[in-house]
Amino acid sequence: MGRAYEVRKASIQKTGAARGKIYSMYAREIYEVAKNGGTELESNLELKRLVDKAKKEQVPNDIIKRAIDKVNSGADESYSSVRYELFGPSGSNVIVDCLTDNVNRSVSLIRAALNKTSAKMGAMGSVAFMYDNLCVVSFKGMTEDETLEALIEAEVDADIEVQEENIVLYGKPADLYAIKEAILAKKQVEFDVDEIKMIPKDRVVLEGETLEDFEKLLNLLDEIEDVNHVYHNVEL
Repeated sequence: MGRAYEVRKASIQKTGAARGKIYSMYAREIYEVAKNGGTELESNLELKRLVDKAKKEQVPNDIIKRAIDKVNSGADESYSSVRYELFGPSGSNVIVDCLTDNVNRSVSLIRAALNKTSAKMGAMGSVAFMYDNLCVVSFKGMTEDETLEALIEAEVDADIEVQEENIVLYGKPADLYAIKEAILAKKQVEFDVDEIKMIPKDRVVLEGETLEDFEKLLNLLDEIEDVNHVYHNVEL
């Protein structure tokens, strides 16, 4: 059928594999959060946030339901949260968070990715100190002044950044829900982003082969099913 068909077929397969990983990632996260905090969305705010996020990512409802039902059925799966800190080329660095039922498998797959690039494994804490652990909330529909007023009225502290039409708030991880409630008390908006993440204090710019090597590392990490989140300090 020709080269065009083969390229399209490879693209479809890659997209399918990516969607499969996203579904698997959310299924594990939802199961773990429901197992630790209960299966009722209204009483387990972290589960509600995760389910809402999964739906935005177009995760099918039956996958979400199966993950929660698994907890209600008494199934006892065990997952561990593991963090790997990596040093890439020319001052770049990466934090990789995994949610896995086999730590040995995870570290083996991470090391295999490193062996195909110039990145190296760092000791625990060797990279994390160069990042801030913050909650990030982003939305449209309010001005900076309205947002500041909402935060002051709710007595919630957060840094405000304006990015074109978006208001982006940065705060302590524990304040995520308080920040969202403060905004919703002022105006019913839809949150584009509401998550807790690692944000680099400084960023680096890579070029040429160095950039290609770093992007190869990110692609290899993205293919590992145990990898939940990847944070890095490179401007892309």
